[in-house]
Amino acid sequence: MGRLLRQHEFYVAVILVGFSLLVGLVNPAFFSLWNLFALLKSSAVIGIFSLGLLLVLISGEIDISFPAIGVVALYLTNLFFSGIDYEGTVLLPFLMAAGIGVLLGSINAFVIARFQLPTLIVSLGTLSAFQGFILTFVDTRIINRLSDPMIDYSRSKALSFGGEGGPVYSIHTSVLVFLLLAVVTWILLRYTTLGRGVYALGGDRQATRRAGFRIWKIETFIYLYVGFLAGIAGLIHSAHVRSGNPFDLVGTELNVLAAVVLGGARIGGGRGTVLGTVLGVLLITVMNNSLILLGIPSYWQRFVTGMVLIVAVVLPQVRHLRSPQPA
Repeated sequence: MGRLLRQHEFYVAVILVGFSLLVGLVNPAFFSLWNLFALLKSSAVIGIFSLGLLLVLISGEIDISFPAIGVVALYLTNLFFSGIDYEGTVLLPFLMAAGIGVLLGSINAFVIARFQLPTLIVSLGTLSAFQGFILTFVDTRIINRLSDPMIDYSRSKALSFGGEGGPVYSIHTSVLVFLLLAVVTWILLRYTTLGRGVYALGGDRQATRRAGFRIWKIETFIYLYVGFLAGIAGLIHSAHVRSGNPFDLVGTELNVLAAVVLGGARIGGGRGTVLGTVLGVLLITVMNNSLILLGIPSYWQRFVTGMVLIVAVVLPQVRHLRSPQPA
């Protein structure tokens, strides 16, 4: 029990449950199955983005270019497949989006690993460059007609029940995709040498090099993986809204960063878990949803998210300063 009380994830789970109960008391509609399943669906895109950012934060860096990677992937993929009236399997659009994500991630990987530049600065540049590429050289119009496989995916269900004269409740397939990617990321971080290298890199870069890890390989993998996840998340987002908008997603990095930091990932590196990130994603999603249910204007969401992010960063630092320091 004492070990559980020392786990950051435990406190995030308690806050999530407590906040949900509070909102449910004010507005009982929060606990309707329809709303709970809608929350899970809306958490999928932020969740997949968060898995990639988790690796970046553990390594001691901050990346904000992933929304732009998602935009490029979703827009080019939908533009191509809707343009050829594609009617095959939805796997091909996802493969293309993931491939575009990896390609754009490789640009970040090359610049960061080759020139040893801060990820935040590089990603700030590529964030503008990637979105600017779409708006300047491709198109600015919104794709309102997706390909038939993407429309079918937008309606797909991983689990459904009810009926026989009553309402039908369903969990969208994107929730299952998020959970599968979370399991893959958890296995990667916990059971592979590469995952141990990511933690080591965030703990002490020089010690990581002396331990025999090739830092450039670790960094290259991290940003390729971020691009891979961003491409998938972008395409899922377009399926949820059933359109391809080149202005979408950019701006979601605040929610994603807040979710990962709330989940226990330390700014500065060396710490973070997949479970904590998933709980952080759910907490941010519930907070944003509850503001709507409580009748609070949507523009307050960014204020609340920003304040939560500040608190999540400050509290661990306060705890560190209060802890006994070695002589």
